[in-house]
Amino acid sequence: MDNIRMDRSVVSKSSFEEADDHVTFYNDKTPMERLFYVCDIINSIFDSSPEKKVDRTIFSARKHAERI
Repeated sequence: MDNIRMDRSVVSKSSFEEADDHVTFYNDKTPMERLFYVCDIINSIFDSSPEKKVDRTIFSARKHAERI
């Protein structure tokens, strides 16, 4: 494990403002391309893929939840 190094060719330096400016990236995209990006983000969050079925038994919601 001592010989593992980070690949610095895929990392770029940017300011917080540049990294937070995601609006300009999506301005020139079509609605279908934006939808593909959204699906990729959702799949990465839930560790899923379009081929995997979502296990809906894990999540639950209550209509009248009590505040603590």
